[in-house]
Amino acid sequence: MKFKIENEIFEKYPELKIGIIVVKDIDNTGQDDEILKKVQDEIEKIRQNHSKPTLSENPKIAAWRKAYSSFGAKPKKYKCSVENLYRMILDDIDLKHYSKLVDIYNYISLKYMIPVGGDDIDHVDGNITLKFAEGNEKFIQLNSLEESNPKEGEVVYCDDNEVLCRRWNWRECDKSKMTENTKNATLVVEALEPVSIDELNTILDEMSDNINQYCGGESKQFILTKENIEIELGDN
Repeated sequence: MKFKIENEIFEKYPELKIGIIVVKDIDNTGQDDEILKKVQDEIEKIRQNHSKPTLSENPKIAAWRKAYSSFGAKPKKYKCSVENLYRMILDDIDLKHYSKLVDIYNYISLKYMIPVGGDDIDHVDGNITLKFAEGNEKFIQLNSLEESNPKEGEVVYCDDNEVLCRRWNWRECDKSKMTENTKNATLVVEALEPVSIDELNTILDEMSDNINQYCGGESKQFILTKENIEIELGDN
């Protein structure tokens, strides 16, 4: 099983850096009050230090808005995952607990204002690829049974059978969602400028430490760039 990024993506986004953490044999059951406290602390900081009218001016959010516009996704309608989280919080909507792993990656996403997502790799078919959609791929949205297709040219994550996430990090699929039963997963941290390789390494280290502390198991981390476009994840 590989995780790879097509060359065409780096041709259009040469500064892109994708951090990956592969976790095996974790315990994702129950909830941990320490993680939830970390999430709540970040929520309070966001409400104190940010506002909806100026959020799009933040360089980290602006970079994703520019990227979305470049493949035809209007950022006023379609927002990257981290901007969506921030706007929910600024609308006084608290984040729900889904599982420890999701709580951890939400915490990291909020703290560093960076998109973070992931898949239960026991429910992924073959390789994971970040690419431009052809437009005929199958997609079933999270918590839905309805099948749809991405737009041609849209940036998507796919496995060998269907789309795992549409509009880069806008909406995840249902089949590989992480639940309390998840034992093995791949987590993705997506970095555009102004996020540096050093900051991305810091983020990956902190997320790995949290996973090891609260979920156990084993983890490995990688960074994909235009010089290193694929990694081997092992059997799935």
